[in-house]
Amino acid sequence: MAEAGETARPAAPNGAAGVAQVSVAAVGVEVLRPAAPDGTARVVLLGRQGSGKGTQADRLSALYGVPHISTGDAFRDAIRNGSQLGRTAQGYVDRGELVPDEVVVGVLRERLFPAGSVGPGSTSGFILDGFPRNIPQAEALADLLAPDGLDVVVNLDVSTDEVLRRIAGRRVCVGCGASYNVVDNPPKAPGVCDACGGRLVQRDDDTEEAIRRRLEIYESVTAPLVDWYREQGVLATVDAAGSPDEVTTRAVAAIEAARQRKPVR
Repeated sequence: MAEAGETARPAAPNGAAGVAQVSVAAVGVEVLRPAAPDGTARVVLLGRQGSGKGTQADRLSALYGVPHISTGDAFRDAIRNGSQLGRTAQGYVDRGELVPDEVVVGVLRERLFPAGSVGPGSTSGFILDGFPRNIPQAEALADLLAPDGLDVVVNLDVSTDEVLRRIAGRRVCVGCGASYNVVDNPPKAPGVCDACGGRLVQRDDDTEEAIRRRLEIYESVTAPLVDWYREQGVLATVDAAGSPDEVTTRAVAAIEAARQRKPVR
């Protein structure tokens, strides 16, 4: 999708419940702002590991006033709350098995529809990160969101070399799970999370061999979603190289262009 012009936009309002706790001011004064951050944006983020999905999802969540919903967080919530689907998912995880699509979709359904807050005819929005992972999950999501559907699917495009460089510098908070990068997105104080003050660590599986294996799996399983969403007419590929502010500006431009073309719900 073509990107919208880089016109100055008004700042987003304070976030609603579930919105990522990221200061809009901290996103950067030069970042393109949404024209109408009304809490209705429905966005899926795609991209290989290291493309910056988590960082951009938090930023877009704050700018648009919608919750950032990741598969990992949804699973942790379901398990912690002791739901039937959460217990089922925990069983697969404990056995080291892949969680079946129907369980994944069920967990995300519970997260998307906690009290009828999102669903057919609803105007509530979200930033989905890590879901869907394959075409059957995408088809299930389309059914869940019918007739309104998604505004746009943003594919964050980045080279393998850039992924390796980024992941080598990645640090994750042991307290809240916030992500940083010592090169591109460092914390204010080395080794300390800006959000909660927790300790930042490097993941054990962030070795080059492990990263390349995960990229191979992504290409075989998740990458076909790019073609599928392109066929649906909702794909916007965004160059994910550059600073976080530059990528956010490109992502907002793509979302704004898509929302302007979509009929009002």
